[in-house]
Amino acid sequence: MSTTIQYEPDVVLIGAGIMSATLGMFLKELMPEVKIDIYERLDVAAAESSDAWNNAGTGHSAFCELNYTPELSNGSIDTAKAVKIAEWFEVSKQFWAYLVEKDRITNPEDFVRSIPHMSFVWGEENVEYLRKRFEALQKFPIFKGMEFSTDRKTIESWMPLVMEGRDEKQPIAATNMKIGTDVNFGELTRDMFAWLSQQEGVNIYYGHDVKSMRRSGLGNGKWKLKIKNLETGDKFRQYTKFIFIGAGGGSLHLLEKADIPEGNGFGGFPVSGQWLKCVNEEVIKKHHAKVYGKASVGAPPMSVPHIDTRMINGKRELLFGPYAGFSTKFLKHGSYFDLPTSIKANNIGPMLAAGYHNMSLTKYLIEQVTQSKEDRLEALKEYLPDAKMEDWVLETAGQRVQVIKKDEEKGGKLEFGTEVINSADGSLAVLLGASPGASTAVSIMLDLMARCFPEEVASAEWQAKLKEMIPSYGQSLNNNEELLKEVREHSEKMLGLESLDEK
Repeated sequence: MSTTIQYEPDVVLIGAGIMSATLGMFLKELMPEVKIDIYERLDVAAAESSDAWNNAGTGHSAFCELNYTPELSNGSIDTAKAVKIAEWFEVSKQFWAYLVEKDRITNPEDFVRSIPHMSFVWGEENVEYLRKRFEALQKFPIFKGMEFSTDRKTIESWMPLVMEGRDEKQPIAATNMKIGTDVNFGELTRDMFAWLSQQEGVNIYYGHDVKSMRRSGLGNGKWKLKIKNLETGDKFRQYTKFIFIGAGGGSLHLLEKADIPEGNGFGGFPVSGQWLKCVNEEVIKKHHAKVYGKASVGAPPMSVPHIDTRMINGKRELLFGPYAGFSTKFLKHGSYFDLPTSIKANNIGPMLAAGYHNMSLTKYLIEQVTQSKEDRLEALKEYLPDAKMEDWVLETAGQRVQVIKKDEEKGGKLEFGTEVINSADGSLAVLLGASPGASTAVSIMLDLMARCFPEEVASAEWQAKLKEMIPSYGQSLNNNEELLKEVREHSEKMLGLESLDEK
């Protein structure tokens, strides 16, 4: 059975995750009369990458993630990415604070909490790296308050569980940033959709799959979508002026269906993950931090090992991982045919080239997939020397699809960040990629709106509203220490977070 919906939305959002929720909130604030339809394959919001069990839950601000500060061949530390991500997270906090202040979201403690962010390394070479990283980051106001130590008693006071049973002769170092956060992006996403669902002109359709999309053919610049109700089997057509695809691992297939020239050459490489979850309450009580280490050679960023205190559904949890794996699925609830069916004539070259130039990643994933229970315990013991297997159970985390794109030199390259692709006329935008995605969703959506709604963003009305929502909008926080202090204090107050002064 095929029908046509009787009205036409201005905007269609595909995927009920953090990205669509963030863009939906922005558009409804900036254009209160806008009509938005949201389509999600599953029966709830935030059940894939945004779900608490499917991501690290770290408010990624580059305080502890060592992969954001690589050491260059001359021995110096590249801080560019860390500074950018730190600023982006401050922007996210400002937007969330605005939502709380305006009663769009209540009970911020349900989705964000203060938790120290720490880096921990061992071995003389790594100790020296962490020292240089700390010194390099001290040049930037946004990292003010970070502490560095090689003193065992100091580090033990920061992370007692990590130090239990550790070899006293082992050279160690750690940094501590006390204003880090733990974020339940699933809860935040559902909070935003709860508000959106109550607004006039907004419709959320769960259990609906977008089967195809193409230009309407009427010469009006609109898109025609074919959508299937997965419960009834009914199919219908929908027309709209603007589409955003924020479907996580499902975005690549939808980009291919849209068939825009800007999407040519893009492919995806799926990486799955697993956690060890602590089930011993006494062990859980001994740790209160997010402690990140160094990634193995060839490991993707999502596989940087960390031992994390988490708050999930109101309960304190302790996780270690993630352990990487390989599956041809692009989504946790996806199909094993996702990878093979994504290979097209326009992306097979870049995908093969990227594979050739990333043999270390292939080797790493093979090692991870073939790990035994004992192998996983040994990896855990590097961080918790006294760990016992009976205190931990294995949990499946989410799927991530790393971006593969054309590269003039190599033919194709693997990207470990996020990538926004939009049609030339700005009527369609797609988000591909993974880390640090959710933490920087606000900045990503600001960039997307500047691309797709350039005239509106440039207008005095939108500029004023954007500055109301994000007081630092259009300004660099690293170049304005007073502004950073001001917006940080306000965000911390509205979100119920602890400030450096309180620490």
